Amino acid sequence: MPVSRSRSILAAGAAGVVAVLAATLIGLPPASAATGDGSPTDANIAFVGRWDRSNSTAYVPNWAGAYLKTGFTGTTVKLRQRRTIDLYYSIDGADFRYLTNVSGTVNLTPTPLRAGNHTLVVSYRVVAGSYTGDAVFQGLTLDSGARTLPAAVRPRLIEFVGDSITLGTTSSRTALTAYGWLTGEQLGTEHTQLGYGGGCLVATADGCVSVATQFLRTGYAATSPAWDFTRYQADAVVINLGTNDRSHGVSGADFQNQYATFIRTVRGKYPRAAIFALRTFSGRYAAETTAAVTAVTGGGDRNVFYVDTTGWLPADGLSDSVHPNDAGHRAITARLAPVIAAQLSTTPTPTPTTVPPTTTPPTTTTPPTTTAPPTTPPVTTPPPTTAPPTGTPPVTTPPAGGAGCAVGYAVTGQWQGGFQGEVTIRNTGTASVDGWTLQWTFADGQRVNQAWNAGYTQSGGTVRATNAGWNGTIAAGGSVSFGFLADVVGTNNRPTGYALNGTACTLS
Repeated sequence: MPVSRSRSILAAGAAGVVAVLAATLIGLPPASAATGDGSPTDANIAFVGRWDRSNSTAYVPNWAGAYLKTGFTGTTVKLRQRRTIDLYYSIDGADFRYLTNVSGTVNLTPTPLRAGNHTLVVSYRVVAGSYTGDAVFQGLTLDSGARTLPAAVRPRLIEFVGDSITLGTTSSRTALTAYGWLTGEQLGTEHTQLGYGGGCLVATADGCVSVATQFLRTGYAATSPAWDFTRYQADAVVINLGTNDRSHGVSGADFQNQYATFIRTVRGKYPRAAIFALRTFSGRYAAETTAAVTAVTGGGDRNVFYVDTTGWLPADGLSDSVHPNDAGHRAITARLAPVIAAQLSTTPTPTPTTVPPTTTPPTTTTPPTTTAPPTTPPVTTPPPTTAPPTGTPPVTTPPAGGAGCAVGYAVTGQWQGGFQGEVTIRNTGTASVDGWTLQWTFADGQRVNQAWNAGYTQSGGTVRATNAGWNGTIAAGGSVSFGFLADVVGTNNRPTGYALNGTACTLS
């Protein structure tokens, strides 16, 4: 999980180089004499999420979804625990196994492995934000002569912030079967969940904990030390707060103001992260959440997105009146993963204190490929700055003087019942285009259901895509791109004709 996208991951053969890389991405101490010995300070062990490492002999995970990962040689591996704990572990990518009430030296390989190199992931079980037992990692014990190997660290990290829903409460494996963990795995990223059972966005007089306040700390306890945000930088932050605030008397105005403040706080800590504000699955404070996002994007931060989750949970997706069950978390993941993937590919640079630039943001290219695409495409509301027009399309300036345009259309992912597309408009004329509408017609009944970097309307097969707030100007020789998700049944032929502000474009 990188602290900077400018750092590339080197395919280094030397273990020392890989260990240093893991230390950089996860926020580990530099490689030292302990490397390879399985101790908490072993630079070959990656600690994903927020861990209290103030005691070099005992590392303590905080929040849900934190985990450790490493490689090792030999045939056995044992976990050194201080006191009784419940935990999950996976060796060599196998399904996680669950151990309860274990302590001391915990043998994770009662049946020895084949001799060779292996991988290990350990996650301590959580309930409502707190760990079941004493979650204190004191190291690994390996075979005589064996050693740890550098952890295989994924290049990106997503942080999920919320309450007991984000923690996976009532799902079969809590954090491991929650939508945050599942989404990270589907997208091939590292991931962590920050949440508190019963937590609120706004701290209340009757004792509801503000998750937004505790976001700045290493853990959920009020006395937890401040978190060092140089340990890692999240590539995306997904916020799902508001389910509990209503029952604690938080007004809509207070919720809206503090939500906008929290988004700005997250932006201050993660300058390049895409931030997603989810409509709570119950719909509480949906209007206030939308307004908070609008306030932030109106200030120039174009990397913040409101995600409308209406209809995401199936009828059988709840274990009670509030908490998703395993099927519910899987359904959320199927909708959320493509939304995040689209913006992680785009990664525009936020500009929170200036007017949004008119230059073209990077394009969206690749849908998630780690698992089969969802059979039902996500239904999300485009960010407030890119909302589809609801009436007469905006006035645009046709290309003048040497007008010309070329359009590239690509299907970047397809699954049964849907697909993801990308459109690039290139201004081949000699004058800039100030405000644009691109029109095309689908011939096979395709229906757009989401777009990014553009608003859209559709009537029959005819689609009209309009510029977002930051990409309305196309300089002569310049281009803009936008992406979309659409439903389709059967044939999915590409459109054959496009018009930019009424001027026919060539195909490129």
